[in-house]
Amino acid sequence: MAGKKRYFVLLDENGNEIGVFTGRQPRQAALKAATRGYTTIRLRERGTNKIHIYEGSRKKVPAPPNAPSWMGSEVWKPVVRKIGIERIEKKGAKKKKK
Repeated sequence: MAGKKRYFVLLDENGNEIGVFTGRQPRQAALKAATRGYTTIRLRERGTNKIHIYEGSRKKVPAPPNAPSWMGSEVWKPVVRKIGIERIEKKGAKKKKK
C-alpha cells in the first residue's frame, strides 16, 4: 500500500510562505527544497502546528551510469540535516485554567 502524500509549506525567515513541497516524510520535501538551492529550510506541515527545521546544501556529482541521454554529465545532489521541530501557537487559542 502506498503512503499518503503530505504537503509541506516552505517558510522564509519572516514566516512568509514561499513554496510548497510534497512527500511522504518531511525529509523528502526538504531534499526537494535543497535541490532547488534553499539552505535554511523551515517546513510547516499543512493541518498541523509543527515546523520541521533543516539545514540544506547541494553539490555537483557525476551523473549515474544509467542516466538518460538528455541528462547532463553532472547533476545536483541534495544534502539535508534535521535541526529540530518547532511548534507554533494556534491563533486565538485559550489557555487552560487550573
